[in-house]
Amino acid sequence: MENKDTDNKYIVPAVEQAIRVLLCLAGSKSSHMGLTEICEEVGIHKSKAFGILHTLQRFSLVQSRGRKKGYSLGTGLIALSRKVLDGINVIAFADPIIKDLSDKVNGTAALGIIDGDTVVVVSRYESDKKIIVTTRVGKHVPISFGAHGKAIAAFLPEDELNELLKKDKLYFHGAPENLDRERLIKELELARETGYATDIGEITPGLNAAAAPVIDISKKPIGYLLVLGLFSTEEIKEYGPLVAEAGRDLSKQLGANLDEYFKESEG
Repeated sequence: MENKDTDNKYIVPAVEQAIRVLLCLAGSKSSHMGLTEICEEVGIHKSKAFGILHTLQRFSLVQSRGRKKGYSLGTGLIALSRKVLDGINVIAFADPIIKDLSDKVNGTAALGIIDGDTVVVVSRYESDKKIIVTTRVGKHVPISFGAHGKAIAAFLPEDELNELLKKDKLYFHGAPENLDRERLIKELELARETGYATDIGEITPGLNAAAAPVIDISKKPIGYLLVLGLFSTEEIKEYGPLVAEAGRDLSKQLGANLDEYFKESEG
């Protein structure tokens, strides 16, 4: 079926047809559908449908139940849906924690989620102070950026941390040319002991932050909690443990077993 909307001129027909096949299987009242039935529902020829189904099977997005029993959705979709649901669950669990943090420090509190080599802000709260520092939801920054970069790096598996530290541009101390690797190692060790890391005006002069990792059932960081504001150095030292506690609370809600971390604070 031709799409007359000129805004959709970049749509790839084969991809659209594959998506329609998946949606067709998802909407079926039975547990499986035959090839002819799929063709009639989607409106494509058997040869085209067979090719699409065979390709989707390769990635376990569709599974065949035999020539006579037809096709159904595959287990490969579980991983995709899990990723989406995990993101939704993190925000749902985190929102009251972020709001509480914002109220306690009378500043901005935010949740960021790892997205490849970056992190993206997915939720934030701001206090009712007249002067606030905000961070935009949807903003992407390098994973090594400032306080949250240290907090995440400190709890990465050793092999992943080593890979991260091999990158040409690291933003732990602001601009890459400001990186002090010897100091960074000490900061990561301290973060492991305390559960949080700080940035004292290195990303933006006068703007201080404290961040803690968010860890899920995989025992790896999936993001961070952070407080940000025109705080003094002494205030950041006071707020750091609050962020660490909030990070542990959220991580536990996501199924993380933190016994191997934070042994002193948990005991």
